[in-house]
Amino acid sequence: MTRVSCRCLAAVGFATALLSAPLKQAAAQQVQTAEIDLPKFQPSPAGDRFFGVPSPYAAGDLTFHAMTMLDYSREPFTLTREGADGSEDVGAVVSDQMFVHVGIAFSMASYVMLSASMPFVVLSQGEAPTGEALAFPEPSGAGFGDLRLGMRIRLFGKYHDPFQLAAGGYVWAPTGTTDSYVSDHHVHGQPHLLFGGRADRFVWSATVGPHFRQFTQVGAVTMGHQMTWGFGAGVLLLEERTLQIHVESTGAVDVSTPDSQTTNAEIIGGWKLRIPGAEFLEIGAGAGPGISTGIGTPVVRGLFQFAYTPVIEIEKKDFDKDGIVDDVDACPNVPGPPNADPAKHGCPPGADRDKDGILDKLDACPDEPGLPSEDPTKNGCPERDSDKDGFLDPVDACPTVAGIASTDPKKHGCPDTDKDGIFDSDDACPQEAGVASDDPKKNGCPQRDKDQDGIADDSDACPDIAGVKTDDPKTNGCPPDTDGDGFRDDQDACPREKGVDDPDPAKRGCPKLVRVTEKEIVILEQVQFDTGKATIRKVSDALLDSVAQVLKEHPEIVKLEVQGHTDNKGAKALNEKLSDDRAKSVKEALVKRGVDANRLQSKGYGMDKPIADNKTEAGRQQNRRVQFIVVEKKAVPMTPAPGPAPTPTPAPNP
Repeated sequence: MTRVSCRCLAAVGFATALLSAPLKQAAAQQVQTAEIDLPKFQPSPAGDRFFGVPSPYAAGDLTFHAMTMLDYSREPFTLTREGADGSEDVGAVVSDQMFVHVGIAFSMASYVMLSASMPFVVLSQGEAPTGEALAFPEPSGAGFGDLRLGMRIRLFGKYHDPFQLAAGGYVWAPTGTTDSYVSDHHVHGQPHLLFGGRADRFVWSATVGPHFRQFTQVGAVTMGHQMTWGFGAGVLLLEERTLQIHVESTGAVDVSTPDSQTTNAEIIGGWKLRIPGAEFLEIGAGAGPGISTGIGTPVVRGLFQFAYTPVIEIEKKDFDKDGIVDDVDACPNVPGPPNADPAKHGCPPGADRDKDGILDKLDACPDEPGLPSEDPTKNGCPERDSDKDGFLDPVDACPTVAGIASTDPKKHGCPDTDKDGIFDSDDACPQEAGVASDDPKKNGCPQRDKDQDGIADDSDACPDIAGVKTDDPKTNGCPPDTDGDGFRDDQDACPREKGVDDPDPAKRGCPKLVRVTEKEIVILEQVQFDTGKATIRKVSDALLDSVAQVLKEHPEIVKLEVQGHTDNKGAKALNEKLSDDRAKSVKEALVKRGVDANRLQSKGYGMDKPIADNKTEAGRQQNRRVQFIVVEKKAVPMTPAPGPAPTPTPAPNP
């Protein structure tokens, strides 16, 4: 049994049969190459986003596009023989096929696009195999394909919109060479619907439609009308979005005999790049496998494209519909005629009460004829400045007294005697430079700050002691409470550790159970264990809670060694093990309380490091202990003391 197939899954090592003919070799029928229209890939019109999936837009008002595409396919048409031992390759009817597609397109009013595409066969070769029933002639090589004419109409959405819809179609004229498996020499057509869009950097297109063509019988396979589809999606890269990376898939299936012999499907991944400095030129390349076994589906297809396709700019807005885009329309909300003066371009002829040629809306002195000026506050005003302060009288709120500028027309040109930026009319201290205040009685007056902490005495709760600014009037200007224990740093004997009250000033604000020194976390009670064991008694929970809290409050302690020690009673080895176990138990207890295990290490020293005389019970009691020794510590940034108050800055001109 001999079959014709496209070995789209050649890497797996088998082919799908497309027709059967159990006749003898001598009776083989010569197949006419003109009966088989092999090419299934159809390039998109010039100017579209993808190689084979057309776009739903018309790209430009009166815009021409052109492209050349090199299209190579490997083994689009092969012959295999089915036997008892499986499939056997007879040969490739068409082993290699290459086209140069030349396409042009013309877009009108961003609404209709006309296109034409002509394929030139530059390579078509095979082995002319003969089956038991059919003989396939060798393709002739170079030639022509069928001329394709196309048209589409945009129904919804524009070039840059996220959703677009169009209707279109192709018609093929039978111009193809008769001996290269590139044409069935009949007119055929394909109407289709197109969907797509662009959302910032994401682009997509999809198409679906029937392909009406002449029925062709090759052995037992009938090829006729097809349903076609395609989908592509990609992203736009680089700052100007000139590089597109995408993947697309196209396919078709015969509507009368839908099976593997008449189904074509491919996937292509590729890129397109607008050439920097010449963005109207575009190059692109892509490749991908066939994913079906129908006649015409290659094992692999490769593409290279060069195109002339002008950049379609984003449509500029014209809110008032006067034909002048908002970017250059001096009156974008009101329709008006063009004008050589950019300040009047797109504006309606307006009133000019003083007849000085400057429209009232641009005239700073609309009731008094004046002269043009680039300064909006002087434009259209007469050149008269009685007080010589640089502000023309018509716009000077105090024309007889020299003053300063203001955005408030009622104060513009009025005086500021002390030069603090606050007009004399609002300044409670007009002869003395001060600062702005919401209180009219203090506005423009200087601020007093005895402790030089930058907080004025009238709002400083501690005017004689330098402090920090807070939102609480009771603490504003007072020294801070760094450890948050309720005692100000100047009254806290341990300002970096939370503590409790104590009548002794040297202990006030210090922790009751734990204190931190440069080299050790000192515990004021001993950790209690069960006799002869490493089990921590519950009575020590509060102590260990305090140690854990101190470690959290002192991140500068990078590594802490938990040391276990014993008295000299008992064997040395047993004491060393007991002290080590107890140190580990304390470490684990701290980890359970939220201390990072990486900050802790534990070690038992047994009886080797006594701190008291082991000859007395009191001494031995002191030697049975746990210590917390600082092994590694990082520098703590010092909080700078409040500096002197800055010199008051005059308020900005109103």
